[in-house]
Amino acid sequence: MASWLAHARRINRHNLATFRRAPLAEISGSLGDLGTLLPLMIALAVQNSIDLGSTLVFSGIFNILTGLAFGIPLPVQPMKAIASAAISGRQDPAMGVVVAAGQWVGAAVLVMSVTGLLRRAVTAVPVPVVKGIQLGAGLSLIIGAGSSLVRPLHWLHPALDNRLWALFAFLALIATQRLPRFPYALFFFALALVFSLVQVLVSHHSLPGFHVWHPRFMLPTWLGVRDAPALWMAIGQLPLTTLNSIIAVSALASDLLPELPCPSVTSIGISVALMNLSGTWFGAMPVCHGAGGLAAQYRFGARSGASVIFLGVIKLVLGLAFGETLVDLLKQYPKSLLGIMVLAAGLELAKVGHSLNQGAPDLWQQSASQDSPSIARSHRSLTDEERLERWTVMLMTTAGILAFHNDAIGFLAGMLCHGAYSEASLSLPAITPLTYD
Repeated sequence: MASWLAHARRINRHNLATFRRAPLAEISGSLGDLGTLLPLMIALAVQNSIDLGSTLVFSGIFNILTGLAFGIPLPVQPMKAIASAAISGRQDPAMGVVVAAGQWVGAAVLVMSVTGLLRRAVTAVPVPVVKGIQLGAGLSLIIGAGSSLVRPLHWLHPALDNRLWALFAFLALIATQRLPRFPYALFFFALALVFSLVQVLVSHHSLPGFHVWHPRFMLPTWLGVRDAPALWMAIGQLPLTTLNSIIAVSALASDLLPELPCPSVTSIGISVALMNLSGTWFGAMPVCHGAGGLAAQYRFGARSGASVIFLGVIKLVLGLAFGETLVDLLKQYPKSLLGIMVLAAGLELAKVGHSLNQGAPDLWQQSASQDSPSIARSHRSLTDEERLERWTVMLMTTAGILAFHNDAIGFLAGMLCHGAYSEASLSLPAITPLTYD
């Protein structure tokens, strides 16, 4: 207990110091994941698949606890496969079914975490496959931003949400690439909020009004009379949660923030489980921690848990004070600006693939030199053949994700490719031993 408290104090000293040093960057970074959160949350709330007030309150609490516990900008975002199945009508979109699907996933992840299955999965999944999952998730965000948010827009109308505004946001993104302290997400979030208010007034919808949140118990529908839709939604979500929201996010945290303690897959898994075994009883949206959200918040300036604590406080206040009355305002959020934020997040996530053959965690080793008995880290050199093999495994994983829109298929394709190369290397006689720097 004493060591845990000391660790918590160190984390929150870092949170406080980082926020004091760069408050605008942390606030801007906290808004980086809105491109994932808003479209799915709004769509589910509009069709009454979740309770918007409960979602804001509980996701805000989870943001605060996440920032306090981990000290990194770890996001709280929707479970995409569950949300997609409910929105598209592939499964029953009733609130009881959606929250039950989140509880099924939470229970499965909790069992995997406490039994050590998640830890064993990390050692069994090669780094090129993990990088492929991250690259695939990043490219999926980019493609989704273009196809569903930006491409349907017109060039000139409506006046506050068109391709010209998307072009303006994109050019601003390019112009500020080398200005890391420019609060890009904060600036465009404020602009989008003004546009949303104007659209609500013009369309004669009601502005958000004061509405105290009252928790309402929601009875989950775990098993349907015919085909148990919640269970099928959970089965589709579980590979995505395990691979992208736990294993990949742990690896990404290590890549982006090497100077900070990296959360273990077990701790992230328990966090995901507890979130979905608590708030869903009140109609809150099933949530997880995603690699894309972490990349987005990092891209827009977040470097500590202070960013997500700030976002959590904002969500909590909005949920407690306004709740369901925010639906009309959020529905008018301009897709042009949202799409460019999603694109930027996808680029940040996809960029982690560049370290596959230079700096990846499986290429570092501990060694003791003859001159010094102390243990030092050295980087293993790769042959051209090894580089090509690792690159091919990563691209095979990414190709499976993009071709079938399914992380599990991409994972299996990458593992089969990796296995084929391993079998081939075992069957061939060694020609040149590996060299070490």
